[in-house]
Amino acid sequence: MDVGSLQSALFAQLAEPFTGEALFDCLSDMVFFLKNARAQYVVVNQTLANRCGVADKRTLLGRTAREVFPAPLGAQFEHQDIEVIQSGRPILNRLEIHLYPTGQTGWCLTTKLPLRGRGSEMVGLAGFSQDLRAPDPTGSDYHEISQAVEHLATLREATPTVAALAQLVKLTDYQFDQRVRRLFGISAKQFVGKTRMDRALWMLRETDEPIAGIALDCGYSEQSAFTRQFTRSVGISPAQYRRAWRGLQRNAKD
Repeated sequence: MDVGSLQSALFAQLAEPFTGEALFDCLSDMVFFLKNARAQYVVVNQTLANRCGVADKRTLLGRTAREVFPAPLGAQFEHQDIEVIQSGRPILNRLEIHLYPTGQTGWCLTTKLPLRGRGSEMVGLAGFSQDLRAPDPTGSDYHEISQAVEHLATLREATPTVAALAQLVKLTDYQFDQRVRRLFGISAKQFVGKTRMDRALWMLRETDEPIAGIALDCGYSEQSAFTRQFTRSVGISPAQYRRAWRGLQRNAKD
């Protein structure tokens, strides 16, 4: 029996369509969802509901990311969904920041795959966003690159290249990249960009420093260059992020 027949025989016996929802409900570090052609949630796991501050995940069904996530990030996510559905091109392991209605924020790796109908038309998408894992600071991999990690975190000048960081800890570019991937689950290039953005995000949330000053503190000689990079990494501009964060904080106090 071929693979297709095996699958058809199993699925034909199921009482209801298999979505994987119950499995993904067990994963607290991963948001899972299925969306229709209008980018509305059709299936979600409990993790997404928890991070949106709702007890019943069914309340999210029929809504789009624009209606679930704080503005303007929600609109950006909805635009991303529509682009995947219309183009049929997947998003694979994209590093992005998530800001939830509860005020929770964090980096994740997002994958979105288009769903095709019987006539090859796009009928929706399936996706997940997995939290970046925290590294084990006691492991040998971390010990080997710890000097580079600390150097990157404290540097207040132009962002060093991956090659420069690898040289600092006496590793080849490839060796350095492999250790970063094992520790953080992302490439060395992604890690460098994330570290810079982490400081910018913290300053936007916790200080009243003008954006031009934050740009300089994060190693950018021009505010425009910082804004472009921030927008590419986070999905919205620094000013939009600061407004969105402070709006959530005000709502939490009310």
